[in-house]
Amino acid sequence: MLDFFSDEARRNPYPLYSQVRGVTPVVRVPPPFDAWLILDYEGAKRAITEHGLFSSCVPAPPNWFIFFDPPNHTKQRALIAKAFIPRMIAGLEPYIRQLSGQLLDQAIQRGQLDLATEYAVPLAMKVIARLVGIPGTDWERFRRWSDAILKLSYARGGGPEAQAASAEFHAVTPEMKLYVDQMIQRRRASPTDDLLTRLVEAEVDGQRLTQEEVLGFFQLLVVGGQETTANLINNAILSFVENPDQLARLRDRMELLPSAIEEVLRYRSPLQWIMRTPRRDVEMHGQVIPAGKLVLVMVGSANHDPRQFADPERFDITRDPNPHIAFGHGIHFCLGAALTRLEARIALTDLLTRMPHFELASNDPWEPRKGLHVHGPSRLPIRFSG
Repeated sequence: MLDFFSDEARRNPYPLYSQVRGVTPVVRVPPPFDAWLILDYEGAKRAITEHGLFSSCVPAPPNWFIFFDPPNHTKQRALIAKAFIPRMIAGLEPYIRQLSGQLLDQAIQRGQLDLATEYAVPLAMKVIARLVGIPGTDWERFRRWSDAILKLSYARGGGPEAQAASAEFHAVTPEMKLYVDQMIQRRRASPTDDLLTRLVEAEVDGQRLTQEEVLGFFQLLVVGGQETTANLINNAILSFVENPDQLARLRDRMELLPSAIEEVLRYRSPLQWIMRTPRRDVEMHGQVIPAGKLVLVMVGSANHDPRQFADPERFDITRDPNPHIAFGHGIHFCLGAALTRLEARIALTDLLTRMPHFELASNDPWEPRKGLHVHGPSRLPIRFSG
């Protein structure tokens, strides 16, 4: 039986994607997961854009607006977008540069660091804390919450892991709710120039976000805001280690960095799948996906579809065009994409500048992150020299 969710497959799912996609771009994974996988690019884009056919409403925590359909999704996204403005993202750049430098200063004399735990994760988490307006000293609590939310993907598979993941999330939810409620009360009493204040004050057509809706977005930020960025940074270094010719090319022409980041997003997509549910029976590639069944839109596979990308297994930092869907597409396109790209640009510039030579410090297979839907290492020890 094909296993898309083993650690081995999650480290390098692309050969399996290619094997199955070449036979059928739509395949059913039997119980306990019991889901339909869409593996091709056109099918994936169809599933995430045709809202009359595929619903975003799947079993998920309440008030996570990414799992809403219009008009509820439209209302919440408009309110959140009004708070999540480009000026606020751009204003974080000096802080991101300072934080990146501080994190590397702590490791640079040692000549080695765990890129994931000592740099990528704390960088992304502390930036989110700064954006929201939470003291950076609370980031350890953020990480514990993030880990609990991330493990929710295991709840799809049934069994002891599913029960443990659900129990852990429900255990930390009251703590998160109390924390957010207290922060909202403070912002209402004394507004500041941060995202939480803007979320509280945002108004569209006389409507505002409820405290439950703010909590839902906060939970999404806690995990999504750091997970995608951390995995993008880690996956970039893995890609450069595996493709030294492309790394050398980038070092010679650092102006290619934005293009290189887009290629990392395609080649090792931080988010591997998105959930949908058909509103009615849907025929795709000779298969019929029954109404109401869980569908996993396999973004990681779609971004390697040879019908869309020439030589898709080749890592090419100058790939153009590169219409990947790593951040989704259409009305569900990731609101945090600009921030993720900004953090990756600063982080990779610092890493490549301050570490002229680096290599993996272990030959052991890396352990995937504790979320079935994401792609990247939990730990990534590297050695480097000046």
